Amino acid sequence: MNSLGLMTHNGSRTHIDHELVLGVVPHPILVIGASDRAVYANGAAEQFFSTSQSLLKRQSLSELVGTCSPLVALLGQVRRTGASVNEYGIDVAIPRVTATRLVDVYGGLLPEQSPLVLLMLQQRAMAQMIERQLTHRAAARSVSGMAAMLAHEIKNPLSGIRGAAQLLEPALGDEDRALTQLICTETDRIRDLVDRMEVFGDERPLAKTAVNVHAVLDHVKRLAVSGFARGIPFVEDYDPSLPSIMVNRDKMVQALLNLVKNAAEALDDTNSDARITLRTAFRPGVRLALPGSQARISLPFMIEVEDNGSGIPANMKEYLFDPFVTSKRTGTGLGLALVAKTISDHGGIVECDSSPKHTVFRILLPLAEGTRSKGRQTAIEPVPALTHPTTPNKKG
Repeated sequence: MNSLGLMTHNGSRTHIDHELVLGVVPHPILVIGASDRAVYANGAAEQFFSTSQSLLKRQSLSELVGTCSPLVALLGQVRRTGASVNEYGIDVAIPRVTATRLVDVYGGLLPEQSPLVLLMLQQRAMAQMIERQLTHRAAARSVSGMAAMLAHEIKNPLSGIRGAAQLLEPALGDEDRALTQLICTETDRIRDLVDRMEVFGDERPLAKTAVNVHAVLDHVKRLAVSGFARGIPFVEDYDPSLPSIMVNRDKMVQALLNLVKNAAEALDDTNSDARITLRTAFRPGVRLALPGSQARISLPFMIEVEDNGSGIPANMKEYLFDPFVTSKRTGTGLGLALVAKTISDHGGIVECDSSPKHTVFRILLPLAEGTRSKGRQTAIEPVPALTHPTTPNKKG
């Protein structure tokens, strides 16, 4: 690939290599040659396809994404017409990791480089993630008003009902006593459900401390393997260079425990390769603009909980973090809604990518202002808690 000639401010000409320019683009870029093999792939493409540039160059595009992929059809259209093509919202299958990702694609011939075609993929997950997170936070916080009403209007009468059943129990026969015990059990269940809902109404600022996230994950793992995840192998893929992060440790433990419990319940007992992967990484470049504010948040701190279970039903993905949405017979549908609220209260976002044998819940969090990571100063703007215009006002 030739270098790019640019004029500097003093009128002289400097040359910048194309690969240097494309290498810093955060979106996956492939330059496809005459044999439909990549002659160049940037770092983002290696990450997107989960393979190295050398391996990408050994495969044709159809081998990489499948013969029937719309990406192959787009490449053919660019070659036939010689015109640039944009397509939005197409599914790109990645057989290597058995995943499908939704992307917007730009394809065009490189000037004076025929027959080289540049393909740039922009994952829609991040834009949709931000949009969905705003909806999720609104849905989760809309429960707060209901929780406050239920706490006052239901919990007090429940105590009276339970007390009356206990007073009646000694005077009843065995058959009727079973009914009073059923009343007590069900009132306790309703009370516990209301208690869980009350958490959504807690709008107080979090008490945060500097926490080693790997210590938190190790604690969550110990709790899991001694209980609901007994016998399930765990894989730890940690970035040891990550700094401490400012979080509320107890709430972060609860959020991660919910995600690990979901992962454990998704695994089939017949799956001999069943496993849960805990992963951390530093991913710069993700920034979130708050609605109604000039503030922008960098979210480079990534935590993932991955399982190779059956995946999440397609009709549930859009509503996964909404309260009372669940596919479990005995579930309340509040676990993931609580995770969304907890991460939101920490100024972050949570998202899920799911396909058969591959489900990842990904948490992106801000670093504390001035935190050093990988030996460089990370400039992070002040991080307010994420809010939504429909958030109820605090009381008292």
